[in-house]
Amino acid sequence: MSSTALFDDVFLGGFSSSCHKLADGGRFDLAATAQHLKFADRDYMRLRSVGMTACRDAISWVRTGGYDFSSAVPMVRAAERHGVQVIWDLMHSGWPDYVDPLSAAFPVQFGRYAGAFARWISNETDLPLMVSPIDEMSFLAWAAGDFRGMNPFEAARSVELNVQLVRATIEAIEAIRAIVPSARFVQPEPIVHVASNRPSDDLLQFLPWDMLRGDVWPAVGGHPRYLDIVGVNFFPDHQFLLDGTVLRRDDARYKPLAKMLVEVWNRYRRPMIVSETGSDGDERAPWLHYVCGQSVIAMRHGVELHGITVHSIASRPEWLDERNCQTGLWEYADAQGNRVIHLPMLDEIQRQRGRLLAARGEVLGIDMSDRRLCFAHRA
Repeated sequence: MSSTALFDDVFLGGFSSSCHKLADGGRFDLAATAQHLKFADRDYMRLRSVGMTACRDAISWVRTGGYDFSSAVPMVRAAERHGVQVIWDLMHSGWPDYVDPLSAAFPVQFGRYAGAFARWISNETDLPLMVSPIDEMSFLAWAAGDFRGMNPFEAARSVELNVQLVRATIEAIEAIRAIVPSARFVQPEPIVHVASNRPSDDLLQFLPWDMLRGDVWPAVGGHPRYLDIVGVNFFPDHQFLLDGTVLRRDDARYKPLAKMLVEVWNRYRRPMIVSETGSDGDERAPWLHYVCGQSVIAMRHGVELHGITVHSIASRPEWLDERNCQTGLWEYADAQGNRVIHLPMLDEIQRQRGRLLAARGEVLGIDMSDRRLCFAHRA
């Protein structure tokens, strides 16, 4: 196990950054619509004001065109100014128009872009580098390769697209490590539970991590050195029946999050974070209460969990239908960049921080491999 924590605090802020192409040919840029690009400095200052020392943010492949990173300079400067450690997403659901993710050239193209980013940021700042190459490969492959909800709007090609995304991730890691050998990498994937009698319905979610580590399909090029920090994304709609009906937490078929976290830990034994979690409206604080409580249980059973990312930390449009989502600690910004804080969320963060820090400190310092697991749907 790691001897030190990855982050000073246990809570991270997550800024929405999807920049995907829509079916009508237009683009949806969440970071711009939520006004985070315009008010990045104030948003980072807000993080520190509530004790958060790290966040997930994005370098948009679409916005940079691959090699012009000037639009990211304000974020880098704000991170330095306010002492915020950033996990940089390189591809969060979008790529430039000239890129075909199903082409043989795609992994190399993405690797070149990642290398260009590493060269640029190593000249811009001395802050330690942490990167999330591609967010939610399994979800992206499904949404774009089966569901036809995202570019390239294909069907029956999700496995093919999964392979492409894993190969691109490997290219990106190699390119970045060639320039910044000390770089760390987060691999965020959604964790889900399908309430059925077929274990394979749950196992499919592990395919990108398994390929990346080289456990399956070795021809893809996977190896344990490519799986560094495991990020789990978990939202209220991540447990469902085969017909798509979402399970409520009071349903007997609902699997406790703590058990899901332990399953991921036992499979990979890598440092972990909750890389995205959150709910809407009045459910924000109760959902965070549940996630924090289950995370403490998981850590007491040996899971090396370093932090929980509130995502999105600021309200944003929904990624598919553009409805307004009140998702985080802060609401939409006004013309001056002010954001009203959601007090129930702030209170919950303050209540949970101490117990999470204590549990994290315990799991980083002792061997808990012999403890018997006992999961419950409590706090």
